[in-house]
Amino acid sequence: MSVRSALARINEILDRVLNEQEGEFDPTSRFAIAWYRLNGYGVGDFGDANNLANARNTSVEAMDRDEILISRAGNVQLVKPADLPRDYDVLKDAHTSNWEALHHLIRVLGRDGIAPAGDFLQAALTRPDGAVDADLVKELAHLLFRIAEGNGWTKDALSFNNLVTSWPEILEVARSVKKLAAEQGAFDFDEGDE
Repeated sequence: MSVRSALARINEILDRVLNEQEGEFDPTSRFAIAWYRLNGYGVGDFGDANNLANARNTSVEAMDRDEILISRAGNVQLVKPADLPRDYDVLKDAHTSNWEALHHLIRVLGRDGIAPAGDFLQAALTRPDGAVDADLVKELAHLLFRIAEGNGWTKDALSFNNLVTSWPEILEVARSVKKLAAEQGAFDFDEGDE
């Protein structure tokens, strides 16, 4: 087998694995992964975005409303973590995704540090709809790091890598906050009863 044939086979298998991995994500995250792979945080054509969204059972309009992307004048662009609203409340967001949780985590981690990022993750994981999955958020960060690194998007790669390398500490804070709340609830005695 020639080197060219071997590389083609490796790329084919890698594509199959990545497609299987992407299948675990919600429709919004699957769209955003595909769009990021094509355009990064750059601008792309609305028609292309619309076709991609329809194929993933979502819509450009819905993702624009949910602040995943900006769709204006026939152009579509994913929202960067730094451009996300600072007053975002993951518990009040009617439609969130692992993509959105990851990007808010990157924003909070970069601006405020590990403890606030852990608090954010803990809140995201307590959503009644179960829309955010910690394992999928971490996998998404790994996947986006590989895409960014492969395309030479160094700044993006660094932000994804920063989240991945901080993940154990972020997860520990998220779990300790949850554990502390559970312990306080278990020992919450009414002082008026004797």
